[in-house]
Amino acid sequence: MFKVNSFVRFSIALALILINIYLLSRVSFIFQPLVTMLTVITVPMMLSVFFYYLLRPLVNYMEKKKLNRTLSILLIYLVFGILFALFIIGLWPSLREQLINLVENAPNLINSLSLQLKELEQNGVITAMFPEGSTPFSQITDYINKGFTFVTNYVSGFFSLISSFAIVLFTFPIILFYMLKQGEKFGRKLVHIAPKRFQKDSRDVVLEIDQALSGFIVGRVLVNLALGVLMYIGFLIIGLPYALLLTVIAVIMNFVPFIGAILSSVPIVIMGLVVSPSVAIWSLIIILVAQQIQDNLVAPYVFGKKLDIHPLTTIILVLGAGDLGGIIAILIIIPVYMIVKIILVRIYQLFFKDKWQNA
Repeated sequence: MFKVNSFVRFSIALALILINIYLLSRVSFIFQPLVTMLTVITVPMMLSVFFYYLLRPLVNYMEKKKLNRTLSILLIYLVFGILFALFIIGLWPSLREQLINLVENAPNLINSLSLQLKELEQNGVITAMFPEGSTPFSQITDYINKGFTFVTNYVSGFFSLISSFAIVLFTFPIILFYMLKQGEKFGRKLVHIAPKRFQKDSRDVVLEIDQALSGFIVGRVLVNLALGVLMYIGFLIIGLPYALLLTVIAVIMNFVPFIGAILSSVPIVIMGLVVSPSVAIWSLIIILVAQQIQDNLVAPYVFGKKLDIHPLTTIILVLGAGDLGGIIAILIIIPVYMIVKIILVRIYQLFFKDKWQNA
């Protein structure tokens, strides 16, 4: 009897939830201003959370050294301002020059690539991989032309996007400042919301989520930097054009789970093929070796067992997030999954574990 009643209550609750979702969808225009506001603050909040976990250990260390927390944050801001100025003066001109040169030389690069592909086709290297009678050369050239056109338009649009990105650059440091100053109080407030008998469990959940996010973000930065150093050294050895620019793009793209590593490899191999097929092969070898060192040596040391997510789970999450919410959803899906997993595991332990084991 109890099981039937429980099922009926669950069914009624589920029906009410679905009815509420349907009714809210009919008046979605009421929530449009809220959706717009959330869209505007999403990127600044993501950046703030990212740098909060990167800088919090440093702020805490400075506070332990009897330095005022606000002053510690301001000093860190000052150091970052100096580093940013050094980047603009020292590194950015080289990156900018390579970027502009790449865009301007795109037609010449395509011609060089076409000659390399034509030679490979005449030698039978490419045609051996395709059915007899097909013309892979023209198809490959067409795809690469479209790719270069897309990249050129994307880069051109990127500079015009900077002006509209001003709101992010303005709000992100302010949000980050208050997060670094009072971020830990937010967790304590969440704990106080829970009923008294669940406050200990709530405190444990908040602490576990905090540690998981901190380990994931800091670890991802360290792993990607190690990958970038390995790739850049390799590219310099084989003489790959635009080595610095391609390495920076690869490091940034590698923050996108699963897809980023694949997408960043394509322009690198194509640029290697512009020089010669052997450079393209060596570029691919360097990428694979760097990825293997990252996955099997650096990542296990940095993450340990904190990032307990199966690769198949990562692929499913990324593909689903990309279809539903685009690049922003892909970037946040792994941390969101970690948070939801921690909460659901604790709920199961509190309410369902004993009933399930004694059923």
